[in-house]
Amino acid sequence: MAYFKLALTPGIDKQNTEYGAEGGWIDGDNIRFRYGLPEKIGGWEEFTTAAQYLVGMSSNIFTWNSLAAIPFAITGTDRKLYVFTGGAWYDITPIRLTTGVGDVTFAASTGSAIITVADTSHGAILGDFVTFSGAVTLGSAITAAILNSEYEITSIINANSYTITAPVNATAGDSGNGGGSVVGAYQINIGSDVSYFDFGWGTGSWGSGTWGTPRAPGSGLSLVSRVWQFDNYGEDVVCQIANGAVYYWELSLGTSARAIVLSGAPTKNTYALLSTPDRHLVCFGTETTIGDPTTQDPMFVRFSNQEDITSFVESATNTAGGQRLSDGSRIVTAIRSRGQILIFTDISLHGMQYIGPPYTFGFQQLSANSGCIGPHAALDVNGVAFWMGTDAFYVFDGTVKKLACTVQDYVFKDMNLVQGFKNFIGLNSQFNEVTWWYCSFTSDFIDRCVTFNYLENVWSIGTMARTAWINSSAFEKPLGTQYLETSTASTISTIYGLTAGRTTVYNQETGTDADGVALAANIKSGYFDIGDGDDMLYMKRFIPDFKNQVGDLTVHLLLRAFPQATASPSSLDPYVITPSTEKVDTRARGRQISLRIESTALGTTWRFGTMRVDIQPDGLR
Repeated sequence: MAYFKLALTPGIDKQNTEYGAEGGWIDGDNIRFRYGLPEKIGGWEEFTTAAQYLVGMSSNIFTWNSLAAIPFAITGTDRKLYVFTGGAWYDITPIRLTTGVGDVTFAASTGSAIITVADTSHGAILGDFVTFSGAVTLGSAITAAILNSEYEITSIINANSYTITAPVNATAGDSGNGGGSVVGAYQINIGSDVSYFDFGWGTGSWGSGTWGTPRAPGSGLSLVSRVWQFDNYGEDVVCQIANGAVYYWELSLGTSARAIVLSGAPTKNTYALLSTPDRHLVCFGTETTIGDPTTQDPMFVRFSNQEDITSFVESATNTAGGQRLSDGSRIVTAIRSRGQILIFTDISLHGMQYIGPPYTFGFQQLSANSGCIGPHAALDVNGVAFWMGTDAFYVFDGTVKKLACTVQDYVFKDMNLVQGFKNFIGLNSQFNEVTWWYCSFTSDFIDRCVTFNYLENVWSIGTMARTAWINSSAFEKPLGTQYLETSTASTISTIYGLTAGRTTVYNQETGTDADGVALAANIKSGYFDIGDGDDMLYMKRFIPDFKNQVGDLTVHLLLRAFPQATASPSSLDPYVITPSTEKVDTRARGRQISLRIESTALGTTWRFGTMRVDIQPDGLR
């Protein structure tokens, strides 16, 4: 029998059964579709020359160029805020409180590394960071150099004392209190790397309060993980903590300067961004009374005076103002789009357009029943908005529509909705892709991704885990962040008592491997037959067709007699395909056959073409 082309429809189809998806692809990992054909995705390497680990889980990364055309990056984690320039990351986490001279004293116990710190009304919570200065030695082991360092707080004793962990045990000679000149600089309270369904027992970190005390609203705990949002104001950066305050980092002060609270801005907001080209700072889900966090209204929008992001008080001589939206219980996020800002609530979409004085902005509802799942789950691509809801994907190109998705059930039936606040969408313009990263049902941390090629209208899935992503702009390659929740690797600065949880940053679409480790890739077709399954089939051989193949590939032929039967490999399986393989003899017999292609070695890359197969009928059973 003559060879015929095995033509397969692009995109992963998990809405159909494996048999119903005949003529297409049903599964894959670390692959993309380009020009209708599947190929292995690009690899990644460390962003910096040597690995630089950051503390906590990154929730956003942002890049820009200074006025001198120097590239910068900034990322925020649940515990820290960092800026990158000149090949290195720097800690710019805001300082919440600096004590008076002599307000802090230490007490050590012989044979223990635990040091008790006394500081009246310290305001710290478990896991906060504090840096001491001005201390003198406690004795022989706990020296001044050890004390005058940064620490993660180990436990909270009460409102006036807590403990830290030194790098060495105290000896009998460590009986001092650190002297009378100790100063403590407390960084802002940390956030969480996980979200919670509700307040009550079990919410928050173990040991963060007294035993048996249920967590409740107003206790200082948040039900959602910490998420940062960044935007430029000139060459400086506005840094917003979702459901928190707005901070400001001034580039001209250098990397030794920390971000500070933005003066005059509301102190508790769901989200914030700069409008263009009119340049108002817009705060969403914000306070009705500026400076009073108890007045936060999740549906209220407030904007600053034009070109003055520290002035939010309305007057007859400025353009500051506010507006409450309807149809929804909370604003989730907002993005700049063509001619307007799109505001996403939990159930609806609104447009915000600059119309000038006296009203400054006009608002209109654009859709209902189309909410967004998280602060970074929406993205604008050339005037078209894409976002993820709690049960579907959406697009707005002048009209809101659900995106037809061939992997919808696969994604949303296996998604941990409690952790949906940390879901992240990233743009990879080189390949016309938007990707959402999310937590699978059994994971509290991002471990899955789903990609939509918006030019070719095809979907793919994968397990590459990225907590944040930024398209190539100030830097040549896209940047992605990965969270290593159990890592205790050394970080960019020495912090004593530091617990696990690190972020590393990668240059994406770089090379073929996963930072020096083989990047395994695979794709599997639906089952195909001949004569609508009336006959068994016999595949004698196939002619492989791969473009830009480097390294060996493995092809599996999975056979079964009926759709519900267990598939088994052919007798000669697996088939190794080298770059020089011309044809492969198979001896594969079954009613239905599925094709699986995989690569597992270092340095491999490939793009599938049009395979030709020699298949003939082989009887009715």
